[in-house]
Amino acid sequence: MPPKAKITKEMVINAAFEVARAEGLENVNARTVSQKLGCSTQPVMYHFAKIEDMKKAAYAKADGFHTKYLMTVPPEENLLSGIGLNYIRFAIEEPNLFRFLFQSGFVAENSVSQMMDSEALEPVISAMQGAAALNREQTRKAFLMLSMFTHGYASLIANNAFEYDEETMKAHLEMAFRGAVLAVREDGK
Repeated sequence: MPPKAKITKEMVINAAFEVARAEGLENVNARTVSQKLGCSTQPVMYHFAKIEDMKKAAYAKADGFHTKYLMTVPPEENLLSGIGLNYIRFAIEEPNLFRFLFQSGFVAENSVSQMMDSEALEPVISAMQGAAALNREQTRKAFLMLSMFTHGYASLIANNAFEYDEETMKAHLEMAFRGAVLAVREDGK
């Protein structure tokens, strides 16, 4: 008889991520994760004695997945509007992960200033700074305005099946971007 396959911690995290992605955070538990893995709950509980810790690990995986998704902008798209559109597309294509990341209480940052200082945000801030020709502080202010605008659209879509019209969304993002850049430039005078 062949030896039983060893269930690793990474396998458990991946399965918890997949359950959250397909069924929502509320369905991530030892039973659903073990079913996904085709094993008993014992290996799951061996690696994560607390389900909350397993959810935090799945959150970290979802966060990395989200960042990669955001930064994958087709070359023909404007980088900044592409990142904004990807944020909204993510809410459409991955509504369970969107709610997990932004509406579940698992977010690591507890304030807007902590969010703005997050290392995960660095690639977006750097891209925006280069594209908008702003200094670091101006970029952070403009990003905050744009992120609140974009998050509002994405939340409406993820939670209310708000209709998505890409051309309208692109136009709104462009106007919001121009407005935010203009506002921070005028504020700096």
